[in-house]
Amino acid sequence: MSEVSAVDPDVALARAGDDEAFDRLVRPLRRELHAHCYRMLGSTHDADDALQDALLRAWRGLAGFEGRASLRSWLYTVATRTCLDAVGTRGRRAMPVDLGPSSTRAVAEIAPLTDVAWLGPYPGGDFGPNAPGARYEQREAVELAFVAALQHLPGNQRAALLLFEVLGFSAAEIATVMNTSTTSVNSALARARKIIAERVPTHTQQQTLRKLDDTRLRELVADYATALERGDAAALVALLTEDVTWSMPPLPHWYQGLTAVADFATQVPMGSCGTWRHLVTTANSQPAVASYLCATGVGEHTAWSINVLTFRDNRIAEITSFIGAEHFPAFDLPASLP
Repeated sequence: MSEVSAVDPDVALARAGDDEAFDRLVRPLRRELHAHCYRMLGSTHDADDALQDALLRAWRGLAGFEGRASLRSWLYTVATRTCLDAVGTRGRRAMPVDLGPSSTRAVAEIAPLTDVAWLGPYPGGDFGPNAPGARYEQREAVELAFVAALQHLPGNQRAALLLFEVLGFSAAEIATVMNTSTTSVNSALARARKIIAERVPTHTQQQTLRKLDDTRLRELVADYATALERGDAAALVALLTEDVTWSMPPLPHWYQGLTAVADFATQVPMGSCGTWRHLVTTANSQPAVASYLCATGVGEHTAWSINVLTFRDNRIAEITSFIGAEHFPAFDLPASLP
């Protein structure tokens, strides 16, 4: 999109109280600003709240937009500061792998941990153009491994890394955003890069998926859903890497390796749960499957989980099942299937 300056007619109208003019200004940027808030906070719902708060702050503080930078940069400043306030009060979001070692055998009867702030899925995968100088593509920067790794950074390091590596801000610009010095920004970037390098795979999912034929990728995702619906453990195992992991926030237990994952799949989703139906979707710029469960096998199947699939070569290396019907509205998915 073209950059908006302080002399844009809609800026003057918005400053005079025209909320429709303000909406015209921010509408093209909403999606990417929302994705930025999600990367900072690890939750779609928190991103909703942060973006709403940020836009309210921007609306009230539009007189402070003097045009030294673009409106986009100014809005990112407001959104980042809003998210830093939230990070300071809510802390980071976790995944089951952060809480303890994997389980070697299926654990069927277990309650969700409600005292843990869990990382959540993000709908879709197209978040607007990349800024010049950005290292990560916008799609790469919302992938599950990257967002999970961000949660291990303090708020200032998280913000500095995203602004520099994803959005292409300079260190001097970031210092202005965060009310600090360029030296502090460079120090935060160095520490953040070290942690991210230790936790994020060398190849992003976008790089991996580009090597897969689109038809083959659709077949793999369909085969995963079909294997679960038919209770075919052998067909499921054939799709997985040897070191595959399966986690299910908000459940604390997770599984690693074909033996443990196959045991869990056989005993729980293919054994004691009921019958399944699935819809293919996209989450965190990765292939995903929405699971619907009918405990009795008769009647409606209701929303159960969003399963984000992480691939290595032409196999599934990680299944992350975000359990909870509350995730479905953001994906524009029905609450049940007949």
